[in-house]
Amino acid sequence: MHWAERYRPQRISDLVGNGPAIRQLVEWARTWRPGTRPLLLYGKPGTGKTSAAHALANDMGWEVIELNASDQRTRAEIDRVAGQSAISGSLFGEERRLIILDEADNLHGNADRGGAKAILELIKAAQQPVLLVANDLYGVATELKSRTEPVQFRALMARSIIPRLRQICAAEKIRCGDEALRLVAESANGDMRSAVNMLEAAAIGRTEMNEDSVQTSQKDERATIFELVGAVLRDRPDEELMRLAWEVEDKPDAILQWLEGSLAQLPIEGRCAAYQPLAAADLAIARTYRRQHYALWRYATALAVLGTADAAAGVGVRSRLAPPARWTRMAQARRTKAVRTSLLRKLGGWMGVSRTELREYYLKAAADLITLDPEPVARALSLDADELGFMLPDRTRAQEVVARLVRERKDLEKAERPKKRSKKERDEQTQPPAQPSGNQSTLF
Repeated sequence: MHWAERYRPQRISDLVGNGPAIRQLVEWARTWRPGTRPLLLYGKPGTGKTSAAHALANDMGWEVIELNASDQRTRAEIDRVAGQSAISGSLFGEERRLIILDEADNLHGNADRGGAKAILELIKAAQQPVLLVANDLYGVATELKSRTEPVQFRALMARSIIPRLRQICAAEKIRCGDEALRLVAESANGDMRSAVNMLEAAAIGRTEMNEDSVQTSQKDERATIFELVGAVLRDRPDEELMRLAWEVEDKPDAILQWLEGSLAQLPIEGRCAAYQPLAAADLAIARTYRRQHYALWRYATALAVLGTADAAAGVGVRSRLAPPARWTRMAQARRTKAVRTSLLRKLGGWMGVSRTELREYYLKAAADLITLDPEPVARALSLDADELGFMLPDRTRAQEVVARLVRERKDLEKAERPKKRSKKERDEQTQPPAQPSGNQSTLF
């Protein structure tokens, strides 16, 4: 087991730093009751957000149900894993169960279709405490932010990290000088997980460490795409821009798209000037893929970064940088395609024709019939609002029909539940039947 996992805090008292956030978290748990707003824990990676959630559950004696980005967070998966958990009691006798939805700022694309909406519905119906965890507050959907209480976890101070590193060294029977520990803590930039990983890497094969043994395990300093785009708009020196371009994890085509999306920050003359080097960079990227000659990537990167910086002329960042608009359009297109495929599959199976036949010959007639009376088809095929809205010109009408069917289904489920008997009825059922008296006649 890696040290970061072996020495993960188990109790609230084990957590390092972020005292105000921890106190707010504990007070929320102590006073929680149905209807209390969920908390949204946000901050840089390695600041203890997820560890704090698990430590809180341990201290409170709550069972944990966790869903993160490694899971397929579709509506069906969220309902299966967390939906029933949020409205029912624990299977293991704990007083409550804590629902942790990690990486709430990473809900996007086909894999998470319907995920954000399912989380909203889960929050509304929850009879158990819910915590959302995110690295970037701005990446969380507006609807989720409006229904949660944000709690910020800040980067840890080096002086707060050093005592924990010293404890780990003592537990692993490794001698490590204070200067080496300080070097590790400062290199981690407030990230406890990275600090522990660096310490473990430096300790491999050693029983004693100093500054020299720590140097080789320092955190790999990677630039972010936001730092690169900001430096381009501020017209930093060419050497610095190219260094940042090599340090970011994004490929040249992604860098080009981020730069194109940032052109709204430039005046009209600057935008016109920037599109010329971006077009040349796009051509170099296309030739890279077509010819499989990846040496062209460096020319594409230089054209995009240095050309845009020259056109920007140091205008600076005037508003918050956002992902390229084309990514949003592509995600919407993929989502529309998934809705269309799901609808054709359901409708084709119901009509007994293939999806190809349905699309070529019957789709227009089916749409006209559904428009006349959509409710029977939506009920028979269990269509959601997106699927029904694909066939109806009026999306509001589709949402109203589906909402009416959902209420109808819930009322039916409620009516089919066995009626709860009174104590008197239960006692009468468990009592043995009365024995006939001696003067009563019987059949036998």
